[in-house]
Amino acid sequence: MLPEVASYLANQKVLVTGVTGFVGLALVEKLLRTVPDINTIYVLIRAKRGKSMEDRLNEIKENAIFETLINKEKASALSKLVAVEGNIDADQIGLSEQDLQTVISNVNYVFHCAATLDFEASLKTTVEINLLGTRRIVELCKKMQNLKTLVHVSSAYTNANRQSADEIIYPPPEDVNKVVELVRTLSGTQLEEVTPSLLKNHPNTYTFTKALAEHEVANSFQNFPSCIIRPSMIVGAWKEPVPGWTNSKNGPQGFIMGAAMGVVRRLPVGKHLVYDYIPVDVVVNTMIVAAVYTVSQKNQLTETPIFQCTSSTHKPFRWANVEHLLSDLLHKYPLMQAVWYPHLKLLPSITHFRVSAFIFHMIPAYIFDTISRVSGVRPKLVRLHTAVNQSLDRLEPFIFQEWMFDNSKSLRLHHSLAPADKEVYGLDVASLQWEPFFEDMAKGVRRYLHKEKDSTLDRARNKDNLLMVANLMLQVALFALFWFIIKCVFGVSAGQAALVLPFLYVLFSIL
Repeated sequence: MLPEVASYLANQKVLVTGVTGFVGLALVEKLLRTVPDINTIYVLIRAKRGKSMEDRLNEIKENAIFETLINKEKASALSKLVAVEGNIDADQIGLSEQDLQTVISNVNYVFHCAATLDFEASLKTTVEINLLGTRRIVELCKKMQNLKTLVHVSSAYTNANRQSADEIIYPPPEDVNKVVELVRTLSGTQLEEVTPSLLKNHPNTYTFTKALAEHEVANSFQNFPSCIIRPSMIVGAWKEPVPGWTNSKNGPQGFIMGAAMGVVRRLPVGKHLVYDYIPVDVVVNTMIVAAVYTVSQKNQLTETPIFQCTSSTHKPFRWANVEHLLSDLLHKYPLMQAVWYPHLKLLPSITHFRVSAFIFHMIPAYIFDTISRVSGVRPKLVRLHTAVNQSLDRLEPFIFQEWMFDNSKSLRLHHSLAPADKEVYGLDVASLQWEPFFEDMAKGVRRYLHKEKDSTLDRARNKDNLLMVANLMLQVALFALFWFIIKCVFGVSAGQAALVLPFLYVLFSIL
């Protein structure tokens, strides 16, 4: 059995990278809320878009994720956050000499969450951040005088070139020195030309560079203890700090976000395929428990342990399980800022989606953007849907393929916890029910991504009813227009023209 988790982290000093991201922010909140005696959490932050490091730290402290902490009168815990200015794509992660000495002398635990998640990023960008950024963290850890472990957040999709993956490190997809040399010597155009031959059967540069980065961590095990966490597609919170909390627009949260606005009406998915979704709070629990495991068992470990934080082989999700809920959720938790009556339909192929999206996404987008220009508002829907359509080729391998990621080690880790710690740091999603989870996600998207307060819900429902009437009137008007065009163009009677309308209705239903 593992020792008590909170006691192991008491009085410890922690460094977290990627704190402004989804996982990093959730990790910081969890540590502050459940480890009251933690000493200091150093957070790596860089100045960005005219905002200083201090400004961005204050934004973090004001994030809605800390509501639970503040409501429990533990707001003073936020004073344990100490910002150090830096960036993982710079030498020595961009730390000043003073901050560097502070980190080297004090840090006990490092949680490396920073990465670029952009599936369309160039090889140069992903190598610099995902691969060399991890190498810089490893080199920094080697200098730390009191380091107990490095927790590296990787991805289950590092092995997207396999249909199934175990909790082991597979051979690197390419010679890392060769990749780095090519990135440093080739021009952007030349690098783009050789990228496919380097990736081989990896779907993009993200999975490729994350796979290489794992070896940077594993190869340093003789220097210091480490562990690797491989989450799958990370979604909103299951239980903590609030069910449905999210600040990520990726995956199903992004779908619901667009659908609730009324601008995303079609979604290409294989609704009977298994999609591996994992709640962010389970990912954070896995990171914390794995850190304690690695430190407490370091004398028995001979290599970097891998823990896959996944659901596909344990609690598989299929869109078919929640398809019947989608429309109800969109109208149960509607938006004040919705531009049209929400409706979301699942489509079985990219081709089907492209045809349907032209009618239900692009044409309305041009209409709304024209109205926006006339009203003096910056148009954005055409640009949004164009970007989505352009990304489909890159996303298709993830949309219509299923992977099976074994999580046996993670489950054993859960069962090694004391009963009290299973309640606080549980890793097992066996009791997760996807239908209520998606309802919490819909509420979370409304509250945390659209920034709409629960107090506006009644007014939003009234608006939703008005949009429903407007939507019905538009449909009637469109069918009347089609009827009129058929009658005039083909010179048929009104009754004969009306016979075509059922066929049009069926056609639109298919699309």
